[in-house]
Amino acid sequence: MDKTLSGRVVLITGASSGIGARFARVVAARGAVVVIGARRVDRLEALRDEIVSAGGEALAVALDVADEKSVAAAYDAAERKFGLVNSVVANAGINQDGRATDLAVADFDQVFAVNVRGVFLTAREGARRLQRAGAAESGRIVLISSITALMQSPGLAAYSASKAAVTHLGKVLAREWARTGPNVNLISPGYIRSELAGDWFDTEGGKKQINSWPRRRMLDDDALDATLLFLLSDASRNVTGSDFVIDDGQSL
Repeated sequence: MDKTLSGRVVLITGASSGIGARFARVVAARGAVVVIGARRVDRLEALRDEIVSAGGEALAVALDVADEKSVAAAYDAAERKFGLVNSVVANAGINQDGRATDLAVADFDQVFAVNVRGVFLTAREGARRLQRAGAAESGRIVLISSITALMQSPGLAAYSASKAAVTHLGKVLAREWARTGPNVNLISPGYIRSELAGDWFDTEGGKKQINSWPRRRMLDDDALDATLLFLLSDASRNVTGSDFVIDDGQSL
């Protein structure tokens, strides 16, 4: 069995479904111990049991990334179980569809609370603990952005703006921690079937969007795996501040 991530304690936010849940399975299969966080604890517990049954190690923690105390408590629980978290995947994100003229301010604020503040709090808490422990140089933080950060997509004003903020935030944190660590990098996925996308791509509008892309297809479920594993591994020692766009040409 490939143990590329042996010795890694990986905290993944937004792990109750979609790519977050897949990330948990993938890193556990490569030898990492994984801490999975989200608000839907019942789903987390089922995923934890699945990982453990497959021979991995996992801990499920209730986590609201927009709440600073909740984020700190998740790291505390991880340290009690597995020791210092040396790898972080800030994946939690939400969307509120709607034209800008119709979007409620409360919905706009909620998107930014989860997608931007949540990423900031998750990354900052991980970096603080790594730096205090004198282990930041080996730390790895991966922020999940989106190709919509650089696109002008009607109906996605809050989401795309929040992802643009995440992309810039990741580069700022990478620069700020360049001498101390941890490394900070971004993955900006294209469109992949997930709970976040809902059933949009089964509608006529969604099918039309797919046909507008050069390759006329969604991303494969495993499209992000190799990049994630690289960025969490020792092999990415010399990589920080990079944004890896994985979209099968959808943004071309």
